[in-house]
Amino acid sequence: MDRQFHVYILASRPRGALYVGRTVNLVKRIWEHREGVVDGHTKRYRIKQLVYFETTGSLECAYAREKQLKRYRREWKFNLIEQGNPGWKDLWFEIDADISPYLTRPISTDAPGSQ
Repeated sequence: MDRQFHVYILASRPRGALYVGRTVNLVKRIWEHREGVVDGHTKRYRIKQLVYFETTGSLECAYAREKQLKRYRREWKFNLIEQGNPGWKDLWFEIDADISPYLTRPISTDAPGSQ
């Protein structure tokens, strides 16, 4: 089976704060951003909407494209997003998002301090 690599852009809102990243598992990585699993820029600025992504079969291509997109000016990134996603729709709902394998944290039904 061929491995796929993804380059993606997240946004806090249309024309808001952006984040460019790359991953081998798009569903898992976007879920992590959305849930705030990892501390950092996306968690701090609530950057959770998947507004753009590309897929490639090569890690080298994904890495080079990520670096290229990070060097783009904000307006260029906005234009790139708007070419394929003019309404800045959250593409999370467009990808096959089976998150069940990543739900490892137990969900507590107790209110904090109720013990």
